[in-house]
This record gives sequence, C-alpha cells and structure tokens, in this order.
Amino acid sequence: MNLLGIETSCDETAIAIVKDGTHELAHCLSSQIKWHKQFGGVVPELASRMHVEKIHVLLNQVLDQAQLTLADIDGIAVTQGPGLEGSLLVGMAMAKALATILEKPLVGVHHVLAHVYSAYLNDRAPVFPYIAAIVSGGHTELILLRDHRHFERIGKTRDDAAGEAFDKVARLLGLPYPGGPEIEKAGLSGSETRFKLPLPLISEGFDFSFSGLKTAVLHLVQTLQSEGPLPVADIAASFQYTVGEILGRKTLKACQAHGISQVVFCGGVSANQSLRRQISTLLSHAGIETFVPPIRLSTDNASMIAARGYFQFQDFGANDPSSLLVRPSWPLCS
Repeated sequence: MNLLGIETSCDETAIAIVKDGTHELAHCLSSQIKWHKQFGGVVPELASRMHVEKIHVLLNQVLDQAQLTLADIDGIAVTQGPGLEGSLLVGMAMAKALATILEKPLVGVHHVLAHVYSAYLNDRAPVFPYIAAIVSGGHTELILLRDHRHFERIGKTRDDAAGEAFDKVARLLGLPYPGGPEIEKAGLSGSETRFKLPLPLISEGFDFSFSGLKTAVLHLVQTLQSEGPLPVADIAASFQYTVGEILGRKTLKACQAHGISQVVFCGGVSANQSLRRQISTLLSHAGIETFVPPIRLSTDNASMIAARGYFQFQDFGANDPSSLLVRPSWPLCS
C-alpha cells in the first residue's frame, strides 16, 4: 500500500510516499527556518502562506522522485493536529481534495504520535511493548505503547518542553533561533561538567520540568556576566548534559517500573547527536535498547505521517473527508 503523507503542522512543508508503513519511497521537504529566524520564532501567518506556496510544488517533486503517478497512490495520510491552525488547514485542504478526486481513503494523523513511527523507517523497528520518549519544541512525553492501537502517557512535562528550554537558554547565551542546533554546536568546544545544574523532579515520578533548569541558567549567566566574558561553550555543554541526564534517567526509571527493555527516542530534540549518544549509553548500561530515527526524520517530516497513517488505517480504517477537521490543540492522551 503506497500512502501519500502530508505534513504542515508548523514551519515545515513536507510530502512523502511510504510503502506498507516501513519503506520510504520518496520524501520532499521545504523548511521555513531562515524566514522565521529573523523574528526569533515562528510567525503563524507567514507559515501558512508559505505552505500554500510550496505544497503543490512538493507534490510534483515527490511523485517524480518516486517515479510514480497519482494513480499509484493507494491512500492519503495528513497531519490533523496538533499545530498551527492556519498551517494545518493548508495540508488538510490538499489531502481532502486528493482523496475526493482520486477516490482514495484518507486518514487524519496525530503529529506527536507520528514521531514514534519515524523509528519504523529505520533498518530495525521496536517490538511491542516499548516506551517512546517524544522530545520536541512543544512536547516532552513518555508514552507506553502496547500495540498500534493501545498506548498511554506515563510522563509529561509540567511546564516548558525540552525544545522550548533549548530555545530560551540559547537566547540567554546570545545564540540565534532555533536554539537546539546552536547550543549543540556551541557545546562541542565546552565542558559539560564545569557547571553543576539542577535536575528538577528527578526523583518524583515520570513527569518532567525544565522551567527551573532554565531559571538556574539565567541566574548563572547573570552572575558570570559581572565577572567577565561569558563562557558560552561551557554553559551550553553543561546545560545540554543536564537535559540529557533528566531525559535519560526519567526514561530509565519508567522502563524499570513497567518492565520495558526497548525505547524509541524521537522528536526534534532527538536530532541532537550528543543527546543521542548520552541517552543511548545510559540506557544501554541498564540493558535497554534504544531506537532512534535517522536524523533527517527526527524533525517534522511527512514520512512519519504516512507510516503512522498506514498502521492506523489497518486498525481503524479511513476517515470521512467531509467530516475530518483539523485539531490544533489535540491532546495525545486525554
């Protein structure tokens, strides 16, 4: 089954074709980062306008890349939410139009859950049950998946998501948006042990908190600025290491509590190679195998939408295009 995936939840326009939920045939993406960068964050109106400009071009490109025509598409999967409403509407409009014209099944996919399915596009996929640590700009969640139909959230952030903390700390250090890649780059030449930062909620259940860590960095910066040049590399490295400790130790604790031996580490923050190594090593020492998507599939992409859409279609069937609505604030688990 060749599924066409459409992703327009925020500032990346992406279209992909995935066969049977595991084999990526083609993927095309247009990033808006360089346009939003000048504003220090995503501008919703600009994002939706740019999706309109790019989406038809990407559709043609992905068909050419896969050497297929629309007649070879067996179904369509589209991001239904969460995300920016205007951006979601662009993708949904195209998905509905294609599904109606081609008379193909349409599936509305949860963007955050779809990140887990990036791991199914790798050489090896996890085996149920497993825990997914979904870490991105807007989400930090631990999900226990028993199969493609049954999953539950066992941990979440109580305030800032990890990706938000990266952006805010980058701003404190005078680094540009987006903060994650900039902190990773700066930290390469720094000492991750020079500054000991707090580990909020580390011994309290499976929930996360990054607000206190961000505040600790703020106070550290204010203190060091009065003493001379700011040691940006050391602060970046120490902050990044601390985030890795929080994520890794919380995930390990959840695995031990639920008898789980496999973890999927996914979402935009999982593109950070230092965090990948740190978390994988920590879990490996406890006998837990970590599955991490390829870096290009860690951030928002359409292949994960098509992959999740395939398994969702197998279990639940298609949605009615006439009644499928975008859900900007769609919770992963109610």
